[in-house]
Amino acid sequence: MWYIIFVVLTIVAHYGLFLLFKKAGKQGWEAFIPFYNVYVMTQLVGRPTWWLALLLVPIVNIFVFYSLYLDLMKAFGKQRFWETAAAVIVPFIVLPLWGNDAAVKYRGQPTTEEFKKKYPYKKSVGREWADAIIFATVAASLIRGFLIEAYMIPTGSMERRLLVGDFLFVSKLNYGPRIPNTPLAFPFAHHTMPLIGGKAYSEWIKIDYKRLPGFQNIERNDVVVFNYPMEADEPFNRPVDKRENYIKRAVGIPGDEIMMKDGRLVVNGNQQYISDDLQTSYIVIAEPFGISQDILVKKRYDVDLENTDPSQGFYVLHITEKEAEDVRSWSNIKEVKEVIYGTDNENYASFPNYNWNERKWTYDNFGPIKVPAKGWTVKLDHWTLPLYQRAITVYEGNTLDVSGNDILVNGQKTDSYTFKMDYYWMMGDNRHNSYDSRGWGFVPEDHIVGKALFTWLSYDKDGSFLSKIRWNRIFKGIE
Repeated sequence: MWYIIFVVLTIVAHYGLFLLFKKAGKQGWEAFIPFYNVYVMTQLVGRPTWWLALLLVPIVNIFVFYSLYLDLMKAFGKQRFWETAAAVIVPFIVLPLWGNDAAVKYRGQPTTEEFKKKYPYKKSVGREWADAIIFATVAASLIRGFLIEAYMIPTGSMERRLLVGDFLFVSKLNYGPRIPNTPLAFPFAHHTMPLIGGKAYSEWIKIDYKRLPGFQNIERNDVVVFNYPMEADEPFNRPVDKRENYIKRAVGIPGDEIMMKDGRLVVNGNQQYISDDLQTSYIVIAEPFGISQDILVKKRYDVDLENTDPSQGFYVLHITEKEAEDVRSWSNIKEVKEVIYGTDNENYASFPNYNWNERKWTYDNFGPIKVPAKGWTVKLDHWTLPLYQRAITVYEGNTLDVSGNDILVNGQKTDSYTFKMDYYWMMGDNRHNSYDSRGWGFVPEDHIVGKALFTWLSYDKDGSFLSKIRWNRIFKGIE
């Protein structure tokens, strides 16, 4: 329905442009020819024709088009604030009205000195400020939505590659920018209004998932920002583009077979992403109060406070293998042992968190599980259904019912399903301090926000006055 309304309003707006072109001595039909109608505008307003080449540059083309379009309105004497706003917001109303108004005439090219002398127009101070604020807001929103966006690391799930307090730039262009699902939103707010709370967006207009072409596909082990899929559920029920932003490593791409074996990631039968920066949990046994808090802070060793009891000399640290060797060398240390969540530990059950007695999967031991790819057909049965049911229903919008031994998708009995989207398996580098795909499963392609590029600032809240800025991390690329 929205597409039909959009097409009708576009035709009406172009009809108004048709009438204005005729008033300016041009052929009315030229208004309906894409790209050529912009060439006609350059002639009517006195802009150089090489501006047309800028229409091929994403984002820039939006500013070029509206500059020409608003110049055209000036050519017909329409440059007051309300006229400019109406020409942008409701062209399907004002263009036909002005086109049929005998008092509205073509005055000439508004960019010429002759025109400016003949039809002088002085903007008020308020209008100057309003124009500047609107331009800045629109420009920043387009850049943020389609080019690049700043993002801050709030948790330690990606330690040591990404630290709490790192400020990143995330590229929307690499994987292709998404068209917003909810275009009516408060500028610069994500899902919640600043200060006052409440929704920062309206769902009056909803646009189906579409993505502009990008420079690359997501490659295995890319660091990716995406929308948290579980916010499709209560109590949030948020549209895709307004779900919380998460950042993890895409360890599994469409078609990959993923498993964890004793804490080691295995992809397509081979151990993957072997890095000295990977962190996991280690139990450290020491003398009571045998480890100084100061040294833990200084070395940035992440302490699991919930399970640590210094009075008993019992510590749980999220650290790398190399750092574990460092801890072993300290005095008063009795034992350092890596933690592995075995298949006997239901407290660390992993996705799909279904029937523990049948599928004893934990964060360190699960799988194999295949990551769905667009066009891949999975056989549906008692074993596969818990793995793929959420993708089939919540992410791809189907109904799924089980009646005895029968599986019904959209009311039709079936034993298979073909996926409509690509999916990804996301995990944090801090293996035991990361809430990721092991907890909630696959990330659909329509949730992908962008690729993390580099750190432009890094702030250490625990640092001294002179060391709060981590200068060695500024403009550091992300791998």
